[in-house]
Amino acid sequence: MPELPEVETVMRGMRVHLEGHTISRASTHHTGLRWPFPPGLADALAGRGVDGFARRGKYILITLSGGMVLVVHLGMSGRVLLSTPAGTVSPALHEHLVIETAESARCGLVDPRRFGMVDLVPASAVEGHRLLAGMGPEPLGNRFDGAWLAARGRGRRSSIKALLLDQRVVAGLGNIYVSEALFRARIHPARAAGDVSGAEYNRLATEIRAVLEEAIAAGGSSLRDYVQPDGELGYFQHAWRVYGRAGQGCPDCPGPPVCDGVVRITQSGRSTFFCPRRQGMKNDGGKDLS
Repeated sequence: MPELPEVETVMRGMRVHLEGHTISRASTHHTGLRWPFPPGLADALAGRGVDGFARRGKYILITLSGGMVLVVHLGMSGRVLLSTPAGTVSPALHEHLVIETAESARCGLVDPRRFGMVDLVPASAVEGHRLLAGMGPEPLGNRFDGAWLAARGRGRRSSIKALLLDQRVVAGLGNIYVSEALFRARIHPARAAGDVSGAEYNRLATEIRAVLEEAIAAGGSSLRDYVQPDGELGYFQHAWRVYGRAGQGCPDCPGPPVCDGVVRITQSGRSTFFCPRRQGMKNDGGKDLS
């Protein structure tokens, strides 16, 4: 699933390509994705100006003239294809929604597995949308810090990884970047959230910001289905320190016999990658273990 850096990259590409344009035509090539498209979606989009873009967690919010917002989630395999001029492009396979503008730009939403979603809601109702209401702060925003995480983790026996994946605690984090941030912060992913110290939470919040900012700068991580809107691959997967590296050496440790390298475990049906030596189970009090 595209995570925050990938969604941010897509949103920025759409902004450059579409902001300030007027939608001349929209078309749907299926009844919907995970849920049906709003009734009359294509007609409701036609003629509206594209006023702005924002991201909330893993959702793209497109502000349209007339006080409406198009809410888009890419699901497991969704991606956005941007092109110009619009009339020269043939529909892609599994392309379910197409927006064309009077300025000859074309935007196609492709989703082979159809786990994504599209909704059209009044701007006044966005914050209370059933999929957005109750989400935690943005990890790159001012409300997010170690104290926030520590307060949400206090007394919890569930794992620190589960805490970070809870969208009510922090918006937009997913499996890849949680594994990477926990490694950088030297925290074992199976540690109980309530056993993580305040100093460790401060370090973790710093590393979450850092890994996300680096991934956005690199254009995200390209997996099987994800590419940037211009068709280019993201490059952050080349900087992964633990994710997908089970059986390989830890980049921050000596080799055997001191360290046996990166291992993979399963938590709630998801793969987690970490270094047992660097990420011990004990509270380290925030000390530098380098």
